Amino acid sequence: VQLQASGGGLVQAGESLRLSCTASGRLSSIRVMGWYRQAPGKQRELVARIVRSGITNYADSVKGRFTISADNARSNVWLQMNSLKYDDTAVYYCHVLDSRAVDSWGQGTQVTVSS
Repeated sequence: VQLQASGGGLVQAGESLRLSCTASGRLSSIRVMGWYRQAPGKQRELVARIVRSGITNYADSVKGRFTISADNARSNVWLQMNSLKYDDTAVYYCHVLDSRAVDSWGQGTQVTVSS
């Protein structure tokens, strides 16, 4: 599976951004789609994920502010980010796990939140 992410940018605290990720390849093999982020000097962490059944999981730090969604074909996954905080500044990566437990990653998109 190949992934192409977009939608990052520079915003002020309290504003919103919407990240998009387009998947191509063996879409029928996708089991989990998600977003991770990595801030400077920190490890990459899970932000949100959605499984094929539609169940979602969120990091505690983004619950109530971020929403993950995907289309039925699993060709697109989005991350709506509201009430952004300075600590949300990071490179955001689109991620997919397929039926063979193979991870695929997008190229990353920078989100910068100014305080």
